[in-house]
Amino acid sequence: MAKILAVDDDKAILTMIRRILEKDGHRVTVYADSGAVEQMELSGFDLILLDVMMPGTDGFTLCEKLRCRVDCPILFLTARSEESSLVCGLEKGADDYICKPFGAAELRARVAAHLRRERREHFTGISFEKARFNFSSKQLLVEESVMPLTRAEYAICEFLARNHGQVFSKEQIYEKVFGFDGESDEATIATHIKNIRGKLEKYDYAPIKTVWGIGYKWDV
Repeated sequence: MAKILAVDDDKAILTMIRRILEKDGHRVTVYADSGAVEQMELSGFDLILLDVMMPGTDGFTLCEKLRCRVDCPILFLTARSEESSLVCGLEKGADDYICKPFGAAELRARVAAHLRRERREHFTGISFEKARFNFSSKQLLVEESVMPLTRAEYAICEFLARNHGQVFSKEQIYEKVFGFDGESDEATIATHIKNIRGKLEKYDYAPIKTVWGIGYKWDV
C-alpha cells in the first residue's frame, strides 16, 4: 500500500483516479486546487500525480516547487505529448508522463512500476575512473561532486552503468527502468538522456554513447 497524491482541476478525473488506485489498496489524497498543495506537508507521500494544464499554478510550476521538498516519483497527467512539453516537464523534475486519455490498466501499471522501482533493493555501489555510484543513496558522483539528477535520470544512469558496455534500445531501457509492460515512451527516454548529458557535460564527462540505429550504452 502506498500514499498517493493526485492534483487535477478536473474533479471527474480525480474521482476516477481515486477509485482505480484505492482498489489496489493505496491511500489516495486528491486536490483540485493546485495552489493549496503548495502549503501542504508532503513528506509522507510515496508518489504524486500532477495535471499539467491547471488554472493558477500549472503543473510544471508546481512540480518545480515540490521537487525541492520531496524525493518521491512525480508523474504528469497530460494531453500534451509534443517534445517541448516533455523536455520542460522532465527538466522541472518529473519522472514520467501518463498521457490523457488513459485507461485504468495503464494508470495502475505505471503507478505500480514506479512504486516497485522505489522499493527495489540496491547493492553498495560501482566505481569508474571518473565517477562512482552510491546505490543506497541513489547518487552519481563525478569527481566527487553529486550530480543533480532527477530520480528517473539517476535510474537510467544506474541501469546503463550496471550493464556497462551493453547496448540497449529506448524500449528496453524503459521496460527495465520503469517496468511497464506496454508501449515504451521513446520520447521520454530520449529526453531524459539529453538532460543527463547536459548535466554531465559540465564535467567534460560523456559516458552515455549513442549506437546509431540501436540505442545507448554506458561506455567509459
